[in-house]
Amino acid sequence: MTAAVPKPTFHEERALLMRGFSLIAGVDEAGTGAWAGPVFAAAVVFPLDSRLSLVRDSKTLSPSQRARLVGEIKAAAVNWAVGSASVGEIGSLNVRGAALLAMRRAIEALPARPDHLLIDAFRIQDLDIPQKSIIHGDLRVKSIAAASVIAKTERDAHMAELARQYPGYGFEAHKGYGTAAHQAALAKLGPCAAHRMEYAPLKALTLGQVG
Repeated sequence: MTAAVPKPTFHEERALLMRGFSLIAGVDEAGTGAWAGPVFAAAVVFPLDSRLSLVRDSKTLSPSQRARLVGEIKAAAVNWAVGSASVGEIGSLNVRGAALLAMRRAIEALPARPDHLLIDAFRIQDLDIPQKSIIHGDLRVKSIAAASVIAKTERDAHMAELARQYPGYGFEAHKGYGTAAHQAALAKLGPCAAHRMEYAPLKALTLGQVG
């Protein structure tokens, strides 16, 4: 039998409320493992009385579930915002640095400044807001899970735009990840401006070692 998908809770948020914090934002990123396209992040202040039981790590949801849920999350959220970091910034900062930049931009774009952050796996340096990094936070914490859905759907929409700009790579299907179909397209077409050329598989391609 397939193991049940864990449901995130508001345990972390409620503990912070008991300590006097009121605007608690969950933060997550999408796209760090892709070979192409930017990194996206979202920050969400999610109401603790939300009854959206489907909110969970975006990777455990189907595309149709995410498409339906993201609008409900945005409508229910107290605040939400998205940030991104470009392929060029990934190249200059490395992907971890770019993910942190995207998260910082999402947090700074929130209409109201949060007084505490719950972040999936990362810790943002030199940010004067209290924060807690939680491993597998998108599986455990409801506001982080909500952020994961927004970050994923916003990035997927951007990759669909890149598919129209750079036809033939299949970005609308694999979203820039290193699937067999993506590798076949790279072998046929070579890389485009949307590709992260500092990644080892892309470097190999330029040396004629992929294909």
